[in-house]
Amino acid sequence: MVRLPCVAGQFYEGEKEELLKQIRGCFLSELGPGKLPQKKKEGKTKAAIVPHAGYIFSGACAAHAYKRISESEQPDLFIIIGPNHTGFGRTSVLLDDFSTPLGTAKVDNEFGEALMREFKIDNDARVHRYEHSIEVQLPFLQFAVNKFKFLPIIISSPHYLDELAAAIKKTAKDLKRNICIIASSDFTHFGYNYGFIPFTENVKENISKLDAKAVELIKSFDDEGFLGYVRGTGATICGFLPIVLLMKIIKNEKPKSELLKYYTSADVMGDYSNSVSYASIVFS
Repeated sequence: MVRLPCVAGQFYEGEKEELLKQIRGCFLSELGPGKLPQKKKEGKTKAAIVPHAGYIFSGACAAHAYKRISESEQPDLFIIIGPNHTGFGRTSVLLDDFSTPLGTAKVDNEFGEALMREFKIDNDARVHRYEHSIEVQLPFLQFAVNKFKFLPIIISSPHYLDELAAAIKKTAKDLKRNICIIASSDFTHFGYNYGFIPFTENVKENISKLDAKAVELIKSFDDEGFLGYVRGTGATICGFLPIVLLMKIIKNEKPKSELLKYYTSADVMGDYSNSVSYASIVFS
């Protein structure tokens, strides 16, 4: 079985050549890194937090993370963790390959099946069918990395994240997989469209402060502090659970953390009445 794209032609261009042109534009734009990935392969990227909005909004931000990933030593497996925007079903992997306009992205079934034996997690195609947060990462990976395998995980609940993190690490060790974790998340969603208006003055500055504190907690691997911050402030970080899981997987390795790029949709559109924030953070 192959999981068909659900947001091709909406979040990103639906035809191959137009999509390649769009992705190149993300790398070369003013908000992007300004260059396409180089052929060098230096160091490792253990994990990254990457936005998942429409490419016209967050694609330039995502390009920063994928340039770094492209220029790093290639892992055996990308584990892409997304939130459940639809609210349907439970935390789930999917063992089906994913189709995009750039071709078929292959899932590591051996790793997925081993993880399911190690930790009770669903393999439910219905959870993934209309969820965009993992899908939008794949064309960037297909552009930036020659050949790869990945495992998609949708997180629907805050329960058992410690156990899931331990199972992922054990499975990677048992199968001798060098893994890179990608947590798919946007940051603050501000405005009436999102039901989140904690301030009405100095909006740009206050959104930046709200996000900056979250980024600080993430970079220091304070997963419990980050979770408490999101709950305490009501911060509308849609992928906060994938971010927490990422931190739980890698924090004992104490990798270097780096914020590569931060901006908001308002910086693109010039309108702060409704705004979504984007950040590319990498761990090496």
